[in-house]
Amino acid sequence: MTNWIPNIPAGKGPMYLRLANQIAEDIVAGTLPAGAKLPPQRELAYDLGITVGTVGRAYALVREKGLVSGEVGRGTYVLGTIAPVPEIVTDHSRTAPAIQLIPAPVLAGDVDFGSTRTAVPHPELARLDSTSAPEIGQSEIVRNLMQQITSDSPYEIASYTRIIPDSWRQAGQRWLARGGWTPDPGSIVPAFGAQAAIMSVISATTSPGDRIVFEELTYSSIARGAVLMGRQPVAVARDERGPLPDELAKICAQKHPKVIFMMPTMHNPTLTTMPEDRRREIIAVAREHNLWIIEDEVYGSLRDTELTPLIALAPERTFHVGSLSKTVAAGLRGGWVSSPLSHAQRIANAHKMMTGGISFLLAELSARLVLSGAADDLRLRILAEIDARHDIMLKEFQGLDFESAKDSPFLWLKLPEPWLPGTFKAAAASAKVLIDDEDEFKTGRPDRTHHRVRMGFTNPLTRAEVAASFATLKNLLDDGIAAYDSFE
Repeated sequence: MTNWIPNIPAGKGPMYLRLANQIAEDIVAGTLPAGAKLPPQRELAYDLGITVGTVGRAYALVREKGLVSGEVGRGTYVLGTIAPVPEIVTDHSRTAPAIQLIPAPVLAGDVDFGSTRTAVPHPELARLDSTSAPEIGQSEIVRNLMQQITSDSPYEIASYTRIIPDSWRQAGQRWLARGGWTPDPGSIVPAFGAQAAIMSVISATTSPGDRIVFEELTYSSIARGAVLMGRQPVAVARDERGPLPDELAKICAQKHPKVIFMMPTMHNPTLTTMPEDRRREIIAVAREHNLWIIEDEVYGSLRDTELTPLIALAPERTFHVGSLSKTVAAGLRGGWVSSPLSHAQRIANAHKMMTGGISFLLAELSARLVLSGAADDLRLRILAEIDARHDIMLKEFQGLDFESAKDSPFLWLKLPEPWLPGTFKAAAASAKVLIDDEDEFKTGRPDRTHHRVRMGFTNPLTRAEVAASFATLKNLLDDGIAAYDSFE
């Protein structure tokens, strides 16, 4: 439907919220029936005399409430009939029943950490915006272990998990060990995946209002989570060796942050690995300013390296985090954190309060995978699959400027002129391939523009799908921006 124009009554409150309420009212009234297509955002903005951003926020709000479905390249469609409920509005002159729409909270400061990814992508879209472990037949191994667990531990499955078996800590000790370092089993806290572990560390070491340092390019989901917890992200500049020690020292002296989050081995998204001299320089700054360190080694578990982990250099202030998501299977949600012994119980308590408690079934499964050697076998097979897919990428993108590695599940591509990251991401989505532009990894609004996108290649089921997706993207790059029209 393109001839529908909402009749937005005058009232108090933001225009985007009033527009969203009117869309909801028209859905309830049947003016917008199930299957109806909302006007393209640019057209509606022109018709109403408002900005495209205002329309976009209204569409996002009704999509979040389950009233419409937005599909990249196709438009926004009404999902179905919905019973009316009382509306919550600031203007009491409006009494018509509508869907309850509550605007998202405004984040402190001027930093927006909203994800740039599609929330529920269409199944026809190729997921090159994910780097989960490729499917190589893990399900058979998982099925056999699950049968053993359900037979061995029926009571534990039926009840809440109140204790941590030694085997879970032993599995974490084995999985996290690297570079000549092996954690103390008493320092190990099993977690519901790496992200839950990291957020638990942040919760246990900081208070609302405290500042946390992130590299200017990073896994920004942690930064967004920190904002939701009331913490304040601060960006530190980096080069190809990692965060700049002098810049970090200035931030510490001026803003007094409590924690720094880093990915020293196979950094996401740049693929760099921090050399040992830079690691020692960063630790020296952290010690001088009493800064906690979170060492995210989720991707690092794919890379064989003799580099000394940060926790081995500064065990009194470092939390070392790892998981099975990139090397075994992301759906297992198996992760561990090695903590300073003084904080291990505090991290365990924080994890329980934030997640509701660890799943016995998944934690036991993760431990058995590691202790049986199955996780190591799967890791080798996954690395071989990544290598094969990496070769497919090299053949397709030969001659382009990118960072990649045979053990990495993604590449960091510099776009040729005149492509911009956001425009190329939109063009790729229109061609049914989802990728990440550099904005997905930015902490705040740094001045530097890299003109890059990240492409993962482990989520597609087959190598043929990977090859087809890369061919599509290469054709877009070759055709140039003039071949792409962003108008819906």
